[in-house]
Amino acid sequence: MIRRLLHLVPPGTLAVGAGLALLGLASYVHLAVAGHSLTEADYSSLSVLWSIVFTLGIGVFMPVEQEVARVVAARRSQGLPPGPVLARGAVLAAGVLAVLVVVILAAHGPLTDRLFAGDAAMVTVLIGALVAMAVAYTTRGVLSGLQLFPWYGTQLGVDGGLRIAMVAVLGLTGVTSPLWYGLVLVIAPLAGVLLTLPPVLRAAGGGVPVAWGALLRGLGLLTVSSLLSQVVVNVGVINVRLLDPSDVATAGALLSALVLVRIPLFVFASLQASLLPGLATSATTGDLRAFHSLLRRALGIVTALGVLGAIGAIALGPWLVGTLFDAADVLGHGDFAWLAVATLAYLWAMVLGQALLALDRHRAQALAWTVGVAALVAVTLTPASVALRVELAYTVGSVVVAAAMALLLRRQSRPTPTPTRSLDDALATGVSGGIR
Repeated sequence: MIRRLLHLVPPGTLAVGAGLALLGLASYVHLAVAGHSLTEADYSSLSVLWSIVFTLGIGVFMPVEQEVARVVAARRSQGLPPGPVLARGAVLAAGVLAVLVVVILAAHGPLTDRLFAGDAAMVTVLIGALVAMAVAYTTRGVLSGLQLFPWYGTQLGVDGGLRIAMVAVLGLTGVTSPLWYGLVLVIAPLAGVLLTLPPVLRAAGGGVPVAWGALLRGLGLLTVSSLLSQVVVNVGVINVRLLDPSDVATAGALLSALVLVRIPLFVFASLQASLLPGLATSATTGDLRAFHSLLRRALGIVTALGVLGAIGAIALGPWLVGTLFDAADVLGHGDFAWLAVATLAYLWAMVLGQALLALDRHRAQALAWTVGVAALVAVTLTPASVALRVELAYTVGSVVVAAAMALLLRRQSRPTPTPTRSLDDALATGVSGGIR
């Protein structure tokens, strides 16, 4: 099955998988070293920073990458240079970044006091990390659209490798400030961009200008889906601090637990590069049998991943978060059970969402994520212990999203041929660097 999926992607996609694997490993090393080096309060602040950075960064800048990649791929098929797309994409990313920075600066006081225990420097690091993600995702869009996947994978690998090296130095030298562990999220991705800049610079300049409409065509719905999907999977840590700012132990322990139970998501990221193009090919030709067969197999794979991950997390999770991350002993086997069920449902939602995208049903995907986040908010506001509320919210939100997507897919039981949709669109958006 995996060999068949790999044949559906352009040469070089394995390099992206290797980069994703290294970047995923870096997340575990980063948090493990920080957990053993920082106090509970400081690790809690880093956990909140981590959750905000990846919720906003992936949520708003991955769609920019996808749209840049889509338009670059379309122009490449016509023999047109990508320079004008890069210029528009850079302006678009800068505009989105400016909006985020204005909002963060306007809420500087509450963010500092409520989420970072009065440490204003962490808000500055937050802005720096978002700048780094804006630059990284925009350049990755060009690399993906040009199918320069070895360069794409190299950027991910440099980012991950440098994160590991930097936190190792911080740990070995006894650094105990969360500021420095946060700065890793600024320096590493920027270094990855700089070291993979040559092909991007060669793509700059020249060519027929790109109309804004070509780049903005699907950006709104993509951004809604991307941002809300990150809210579902990341907002729990933030909510712990919002609901009870004094409970620093639970926030740090929850992030450590989420990193463990979400191991199957890292595996899925490597399969995602081939899943969307495969589904899109079947949808474009109206091949019902191939579309449903690939969808069923993908659901089977993620179900197996989710179940295996759940067994390990429930059995060993409480011990692992203490041993690997030096997290407080505040989460038990039952907490990991809820988180594991939520992750399995989230995996289903990711696969079903790819099916909706392959059918060019961006609006339906956005609707499902909206309904899921509404359910998450409702559960978060119910009276219960803080940990249980955020765990149940993640679980219910993910289940609702997956169920909504399944219902929306059943409304279109047969993929209809869509010759007006270029397969380059699917190939361009099939590779994702959105790993935590």
